[in-house]
Amino acid sequence: MAEVSVDDYDFSTGDAGASHVMNSEAGQIRVGGHMCIKDHPCKVSQVSTSKTGKHGHAKCNFTAIDIFTGKKYEDIIPSTHTAQIPVVKRQEFSLVDIQDDGFLSLMTEGGEMREDVKLPPYPDNFAREIQTAFNTGKNYSVCVVSAMGHDQVVSIKEETA
Repeated sequence: MAEVSVDDYDFSTGDAGASHVMNSEAGQIRVGGHMCIKDHPCKVSQVSTSKTGKHGHAKCNFTAIDIFTGKKYEDIIPSTHTAQIPVVKRQEFSLVDIQDDGFLSLMTEGGEMREDVKLPPYPDNFAREIQTAFNTGKNYSVCVVSAMGHDQVVSIKEETA
């Protein structure tokens, strides 16, 4: 039998294997909450529930807005069935630099650098707004929303000393 050593495994990534979504009963999702519709992380803007019908299930009608593109999605799910809820995280970073290829150099409060977030494609002209603000020479912080393996800048504000 072959001897197994630590060198036989690749530990180069620090991913703990956590899921990008959680499950929840559709009847428990409220306006302002998040849910996945057609594999898009969305913020719920409207919920209506129909009465129990001939087939025995009350149905929830969801209208939600994609948190990254602003697109509107709709879905109807029986209230007792499972819906997927994306794990959404917001994090503040200091904007250090903007590369020519559109990638941002961001720094956490702890001084760790992150260079894997691009200028946002949505909303229109927001990337240009960030570039213009950065070119003024003032210090800015950006808020990055992460969900389902996707990260995107959603806001920028001037840092005060």
